[in-house]
Amino acid sequence: MKQIILILVALLQASLLFAQKEKRYIHKGNQLYEKGKFKEAEDIYKKSVAKKNELIEGNFNLGDALYKQKKFTEAAEKFNQLAGSVKNRQVVADAYHNLGNSLMQQKKLEESIEAYKKSLISNPNDDQTRYNLAYAQQMLKKQQQKKNDKDNKDNKNDKNKDNKDKGDKNKDGKDKEKKEDKDKDDKTKDKKDEKNNEQQPQPNQVSKEDAERMLEALNNQEQATQEKLKNQKLKGAKVKISKDW
Repeated sequence: MKQIILILVALLQASLLFAQKEKRYIHKGNQLYEKGKFKEAEDIYKKSVAKKNELIEGNFNLGDALYKQKKFTEAAEKFNQLAGSVKNRQVVADAYHNLGNSLMQQKKLEESIEAYKKSLISNPNDDQTRYNLAYAQQMLKKQQQKKNDKDNKDNKNDKNKDNKDKGDKNKDGKDKEKKEDKDKDDKTKDKKDEKNNEQQPQPNQVSKEDAERMLEALNNQEQATQEKLKNQKLKGAKVKISKDW
């Protein structure tokens, strides 16, 4: 019995020593993070979770360090893993918020919207997350509108091409008739050609002007939109570099 107690005491001491070592790693990582040395901080945070991967503080701060280095895919994986493995509602909310930001940086708008919504489920009163949700929704709407405009433009170009092909075919038929109609004198032919030229609009002249006006209007609209949104940006990630849970 005494031997078993000694073994348990030894294991407990080893566990306490390792926990202290983890805290030292996190503390050192936090110092590096605050100095902007995000790669060095990442390496230290990885050491803090090397043997205890469920460590909340080390994993959250590791995700932050990855995000700061623009390693958005890795950061998203870390925050997604963390959000699904902890029970603390505030940690879950912050992790989903950062997941949303990481996805936004990858232009994955629909996925980022879902992440922000999950964050608000855990913390409905978070104005920062609510703002980012609205921002992502606005960006998605603009993206869809841009795609619709492109599709409409492509359809219009296809229609214009079909009309041009039909016009060319009709013109070829008229040219053939003119060649076969050799019994008409040159004066009548010249008058007919002149009349046809007067009635026929200059090729592409009107459509070109319309296109230029449309392009100018779109440019003005885009400039106005950018001016309106120039002060609106994605709010930053939630940063947890000290243990407060």
